[in-house]
Amino acid sequence: MTTITENNRAGDFLLSEANGTYSRENEILATGNDLQAGAVLGQITASGKFTALTPAASDGSEDAAGILLATTNATADIAVVVVVRDAEVKADQLVWPEGITTNDKNAAIAQLAALGIVLR
Repeated sequence: MTTITENNRAGDFLLSEANGTYSRENEILATGNDLQAGAVLGQITASGKFTALTPAASDGSEDAAGILLATTNATADIAVVVVVRDAEVKADQLVWPEGITTNDKNAAIAQLAALGIVLR
């Protein structure tokens, strides 16, 4: 029998967010990111573009800056919606970089908390 795995749907990771669209921003996802909804993102300082959280980087993407709302394959720079503030999210539905260490994950959780994004 074939096993089918269902990926996160847009916004499934959200428990609550601020009124209207205050929690969300339209941002640019950098080319080369094929990410699931709920992926924790960093922001490249020089360009302002978002990318997958990369704890070993030194370009700004080492710090958690938001969470991708919907699954996106950025074959070119593409506009996306990112949860950047004041939200409660399901911790077990966030998508972390492969091989992230416990220390890096805890640091990213603290960075999200500083943005008002609380993991439950």
